[in-house]
Amino acid sequence: MFSKTALLAILPTGVAVLAGAALPFQAAGNAALGRELGHPAWGALASLTVSVIITLAVALLLRVPGPALGRAMAGPWWLWLGGLLGALYLGSAAAVTPKLGAGGFLAWVVAGQMVTALIVDHFGLMGLEAKPVSLHRVVGVALILIGVFCAQGSTTAESGAPARSATA
Repeated sequence: MFSKTALLAILPTGVAVLAGAALPFQAAGNAALGRELGHPAWGALASLTVSVIITLAVALLLRVPGPALGRAMAGPWWLWLGGLLGALYLGSAAAVTPKLGAGGFLAWVVAGQMVTALIVDHFGLMGLEAKPVSLHRVVGVALILIGVFCAQGSTTAESGAPARSATA
């Protein structure tokens, strides 16, 4: 069947695919929560609060040692961007998903991620090893962008807005 080495090699890909599969539900859920709470910002805050509670519970359950705050405080300023950008993502998802739909929002998210990833990788930003831009990588990102235009174009061309489900 699968060797342990092969399984360990494909495990990160499987985890990434599962994380990606969760994003449409997160975007739609945060949008609905923001609507119910009266503003997308409240939906984002509620989502972040649940994330903190779950993360603390898992850390306690796994008996993870306390964080090395001194080391983090002495590190580069950009170590803290994850929280800021996470809040930006959640707020954007809550505000924009109702207009673009989960697929449309996430297609544009992926487009932004891939273009930015090329830049981050090329320059080796934020402590990553530099991976120069190549023609193959640029073509790959261009194909993703073409896919985004195709996927999003079919949603907005017909009615200007995503259809609402009877269960929403």
